[in-house]
Amino acid sequence: MDERTRLLQILKKLSYEEGEFILKSGKKSTFYIDARETALNPEGMHLTGNIMYRMVREIPGVEAVGGVSVGADPLVCAVVLSSYNLKDNLAGFFIRKEPKGHGKNLWIEGEKNLRKGMNVVILEDVVTTGGSSLRAVEITESEGYTVEGIIALLDRLEGGKEAIESKGYIFKSIFKLNDLR
Repeated sequence: MDERTRLLQILKKLSYEEGEFILKSGKKSTFYIDARETALNPEGMHLTGNIMYRMVREIPGVEAVGGVSVGADPLVCAVVLSSYNLKDNLAGFFIRKEPKGHGKNLWIEGEKNLRKGMNVVILEDVVTTGGSSLRAVEITESEGYTVEGIIALLDRLEGGKEAIESKGYIFKSIFKLNDLR
């Protein structure tokens, strides 16, 4: 079985749930996808890291991957580890939802592995409208990095891809919502 097929099995088993839910966007939904359950599963993390790493490497010049804590933390770690295992050197970083408020008051964690102007990709667990992704781009670029695109584990097909691409960024996802149904 190929990696993508196996990852989809894990995603369906661990991350997809039907019911009544309110999403971050405020929309109501009859299903919820908690991709962290898949990304924190040992096999799920391994497969996600391998697949996302290959997707990142399809974008020329990318030197680092990052994402918003907490959803993207396991994705960033998985991709950086896959990179290392392949003798590559992708750096990783986390984006805070808000600056720490003390110490260095940072938006970006992991900056000592980065340099200003680096080409980076933002990793996302689930993209719905694209608002969170574009906010991550805004913060990352305001901190001096060049965002080339966004790679998601899952696209809910609710306008996120279009919103991201309309701003000139590459958007890729391993899965789309229809893959789960």
